[in-house]
Amino acid sequence: MNTKLKKTKPTNIGVEEAKLLTVENVTKVFTKGQGLAKSKIAAVNNVSFSMELDQPEIFTLAGESGSGKSTMAKLILGFEMPTSGRIRYKGERIAKLKGKLEFMRDMQPVFQNPFETFNPLKKIDTYLYETAKNFRMAEAEQPQLVEKSLELVGLSLAEVKDKYPSEMSGGQLQRTSIARALITNPSLLITDEPVSMIDASLRMSIINLFKRLKEEQGVSIIYITHDLATAYYVSDRIAIMLRGQIVEMGSVEKVLDKPLHPYTQLLKASIPTPDPAHKWVSDIALSDLETKEFARVGCKFSGRCPKVQTICKEREPENYMVDGRSVKCHLYK
Repeated sequence: MNTKLKKTKPTNIGVEEAKLLTVENVTKVFTKGQGLAKSKIAAVNNVSFSMELDQPEIFTLAGESGSGKSTMAKLILGFEMPTSGRIRYKGERIAKLKGKLEFMRDMQPVFQNPFETFNPLKKIDTYLYETAKNFRMAEAEQPQLVEKSLELVGLSLAEVKDKYPSEMSGGQLQRTSIARALITNPSLLITDEPVSMIDASLRMSIINLFKRLKEEQGVSIIYITHDLATAYYVSDRIAIMLRGQIVEMGSVEKVLDKPLHPYTQLLKASIPTPDPAHKWVSDIALSDLETKEFARVGCKFSGRCPKVQTICKEREPENYMVDGRSVKCHLYK
């Protein structure tokens, strides 16, 4: 992949550019039910992390269903506003950037299901040209931008021209979706479960594409997934989320090679192994635990943790720095 889009710094996006993205003590509370059955759930609860401006990376938010990963993505994109806390992009608050063309050009989403991204009655290439037009790219430059973006994801205009979504595979559609996001030359991609709807044989092509975009194009990526196997392969850093909180965060090698938090250890144990002598848990059974765990006093994992202590049920643990990563667990007080 030798094609390289010319990077341009968007104007009027913040004055403090020491960080690409800063999430500061962010909480998002939703109300569930009505009347006497009404309750509040903190889908994201006091989450903090940051990404450097001049150090492209793939930062993963991982966890099971209901952990708050997708809600965090919506908050970063400005689709939802935090109940408390602040999110800054290149020094400017997301609340001020929401709806601004420069911001939408510089941060692009890639969604889970490529078949829902494109209207089945609309030709694929029209989406690409419309994106260039909507973001006010010069008309004379649009064909070249579209072609270059497709080349970056391993496709050509000839492969997508005049084709409908049904005429392409899931992997081709997802790569086209990524190409569409790249037309605006973004600094950050927010990818929410981008390979979960793709055939297993094609997933690695998308994962390798993300690595090349970071290394060759300088694009930072937030990779949201429940799949620790792909996370381990593609990530630089990883944050493990549980019921709206980050319980362990650090380099992917440290967090997944030697997990410290009991929840991270359980997640790692859910990854299938080729060793037939060892029986791993195939998935984590949630049943009706979600609402109970969101409302639980103390550690959200105390009801399932094999190392639970009395304090775990009484007091929420702080974040402790252990071996170069943060761990939200009383075991490391």
